[in-house]
Amino acid sequence: MVDRLPTGIEVLDRKLDGGLPAGSTVALCAPPASQAEFLLHELTATRGTLYISLGRTSDAVADSIRNSPTRSGDPTVRHITGDAPIDNTAKLVSALPETSNLIIDPADVLERAPHDRYRNFLNEMQNHMHNTRGLAVLHCLTGQEIPKGRDISRHMADVVFDLRTRIGSDTVENRLTVPKFRGGRALPEVIKLELEDGVDIDTSRDIA
Repeated sequence: MVDRLPTGIEVLDRKLDGGLPAGSTVALCAPPASQAEFLLHELTATRGTLYISLGRTSDAVADSIRNSPTRSGDPTVRHITGDAPIDNTAKLVSALPETSNLIIDPADVLERAPHDRYRNFLNEMQNHMHNTRGLAVLHCLTGQEIPKGRDISRHMADVVFDLRTRIGSDTVENRLTVPKFRGGRALPEVIKLELEDGVDIDTSRDIA
């Protein structure tokens, strides 16, 4: 039986038979204005985590995790800037210890690199996560400008989480689908999540 690593989100772990296979890479695709960060915060509570920020500063990320309404851990946060984001990210990834979480947020900066360079980075990252039995999450923003490397992120990822946010006249709905699950089965249903005070399942019924 494949070892499973919990995501920290109970409803999702139940539906995934305990979590995600050790060594997996996940592409979490979500709108920039969603509360997808809550899912990342929950993940930091499950095991040691390296949180690589390619946008906000380390202090800003650490502060948001510390003040998150979700259950969260105390990850190592590193902010990467400069002209060589792939090289600098790869150095940090190569030093990850056994059974660690890796969060890259957002992956868009790397996805804008030349195709071959980004593909090679993903191959090396996936090999390391497989060998160390860890779990990597690429936070891929689904805004107006999708990087050219997004297709390769989704193709090479073992698991794809698609989070969609729908804003109604008086409600905000978050729906999670898992269209791809390499080594397992994709979830046939849509999971309606509450992302206000943490991550939970929304048990309310849709009104036709």
